[in-house]
Amino acid sequence: MRAFRRCPIDDASQVGEARRAAQALATELAFDEESAGRLALAVTELGTNLFRHVGPGRQAALLIGVYEPRVGNDLGDDGPGIQVLSLDQGNGMDLSRCLQDGYSTGGTAGTGLGAIRRMADRFGGFSAPQRGTVLAARFGPRTDRSRLGLTAGTAGTAGTAGTADDAFDVAGLSLAAPGETVSGDAWALRRDEDRWSLAVADGLGHGFHAAEASDKLMALLARAEPGHLASPAAFLERSHDLLRSTRGAASAALSLTPGGPLLFAGAGNISGRLISGVSDRTLLSQHGTLGVQIRRLQDVVYDWPPHAVLILYSDGIVSRWSLEDTPGLLQADPAVIAGWILRDHLRGKDDATVVVVRRPHA
Repeated sequence: MRAFRRCPIDDASQVGEARRAAQALATELAFDEESAGRLALAVTELGTNLFRHVGPGRQAALLIGVYEPRVGNDLGDDGPGIQVLSLDQGNGMDLSRCLQDGYSTGGTAGTGLGAIRRMADRFGGFSAPQRGTVLAARFGPRTDRSRLGLTAGTAGTAGTAGTADDAFDVAGLSLAAPGETVSGDAWALRRDEDRWSLAVADGLGHGFHAAEASDKLMALLARAEPGHLASPAAFLERSHDLLRSTRGAASAALSLTPGGPLLFAGAGNISGRLISGVSDRTLLSQHGTLGVQIRRLQDVVYDWPPHAVLILYSDGIVSRWSLEDTPGLLQADPAVIAGWILRDHLRGKDDATVVVVRRPHA
């Protein structure tokens, strides 16, 4: 998955910059005119809302990037699209009321957020008093959106349902290190019938050569024989020699099956946690760097408690963080959860990635 572009919104002119960035991606993905228009209107509305209602100094920004759902086999018909996130650390809002047409706190017609939700293929959000708001909207080039349904949110959340046959709902965000145009982090998801395989990598250093290492692991995930992915540890060990031509990468791989436990293996500083309202369990990686030096890796089996959310992140995110002070966030869309963590816990000196997985039908 490519890195997202962060567009700060501190003045009105930056709204136009964000819109042009989104339009460039829409052209690259061959969006039809109607879909590109929906995207441009939504980015303009989200950016304008940040400028009017949040203001400078409160981390107001739009994140814009390409969403590529899966690599490898069993791709389905869900092709690449564009994900837009609105992040701020403002006063928060009553999302349920703000999504109603006619409700406004700024003297406008009050159709903004409700219109964005209707235009998007998928929409989610979470807001907390004095903690700010994260909104996520996804847009694709298809004009037939009748199969996508919206679900009502709670007082603090709003979201959309996943595709009916998807056992896992996954979203991830990557940002490049300051001054870099590409991220040395990468993640990818693959589905083979009932097995879902996920990999996250952090190439050593920053920039192109770091990206070369992490991208190579994602390519190996896409090309692997399905049977070779049943053991994440074996997949990483097979990939180790093939990454010797690169500078190497901290890496983690997982195997997921509906209703079952997860298998995890990792080498280096890719961290993982299974978090619910009553538990917070860390997934343990071993020391080493794929392509440089690793010990013999082992698969670790973790029970997946009901309602728990799986969160993976690179060391561009601070190692100690908690979601205990934001009750309800774990019920939000995975992209919203990833955006909230990225907004509040970004180190700001390195590439950063957050991937969130939940079981919508658990």
